[in-house]
Amino acid sequence: MQKRALGLTGLNVVPIGFGGIPIQRLEQSQVTAIVKQLAKEGLNFIDTARGYTTSEEMIGEALKECRREDFILATKSMSRDYVGMKNDIETSLRNLNTDAIDLYQCHLVKDLSQYTQIMSEEGAYKALLEAKAAGKIRHIGITAHSADFIREIIREMPFETLQFPYNLVEKQGEPLFEIASARGIGVIVMKPIAGGAIPNGRLSLKHVLNNSHVTVAIPGMDSTDQVVANASVLRDSLIFSPDELREMSEIVSTLGERFCRRCGYCLPCPQNIDIPTQFLLEGYLTRYNLSEWAKIRYEGLSVKAEACVACGACEPKCPYNLPIIDMLKNVVTQFEKHL
Repeated sequence: MQKRALGLTGLNVVPIGFGGIPIQRLEQSQVTAIVKQLAKEGLNFIDTARGYTTSEEMIGEALKECRREDFILATKSMSRDYVGMKNDIETSLRNLNTDAIDLYQCHLVKDLSQYTQIMSEEGAYKALLEAKAAGKIRHIGITAHSADFIREIIREMPFETLQFPYNLVEKQGEPLFEIASARGIGVIVMKPIAGGAIPNGRLSLKHVLNNSHVTVAIPGMDSTDQVVANASVLRDSLIFSPDELREMSEIVSTLGERFCRRCGYCLPCPQNIDIPTQFLLEGYLTRYNLSEWAKIRYEGLSVKAEACVACGACEPKCPYNLPIIDMLKNVVTQFEKHL
């Protein structure tokens, strides 16, 4: 199985890994089957987070039935202070059922204010350095969604890896990846299929892997079939056919920039609206020629977009600054037109 060096960490990673967000909604038996399938396919990078509710625990339980040495384990915390990060590291070690975590990341750092707090005397980075010295974690990384923010710190930051969105329609990371690569910083690509918004995920993964500065892409997976399908991309030629180039152009034109990546950070909604699902079904209704399927699924939802009371709880949590309230209103309008 082909591997790429994760910067200067000394870790060699198969260039398609596992994103642990979607398994939160699964049963433990399903997660165990997925992790076993990862090992069978030779995919060796697993990424999760303290913020992904039960994800760490279920991966840790699954690893009891697998060989720990088959995987590079990465997780992350949104704690910005020393005490919070110190506690989160201990929790992650217990949850993941391991003596050492290969990569621990500062999760979803939004701006210089948060970064300054992390790097302060009593900030989270101090706890990470202590844990690394104690052998509890092996390497330290950072994740972010803002190209402007990363551009300000990338030439000086001490982190060994950068996790950032990249796919057919989100290419703002490309110059950052080049700088990271030159500095020996490993590049981990989140949202390689734009959270499922890109209809041809295989094509988007090929696009990501074509970038030589990328170490590993981590699509979220919630079934063994998805593991098999994503792993098979590694056997594809990375040369695009004329038909694939045309399809890529059509996808970029159709999606634009204002779309939901289904990261789930906006949840939970106080009105129990499954916000990403509303946008997913609206996309199937208006863009992907699956209107009848979308209408049936939308009608079957127990809570629809119309339940939004514009409380605003979701919008500050969206890493893409999407106008979620207006977008939910548009969902209502579009389904009213078609029903």
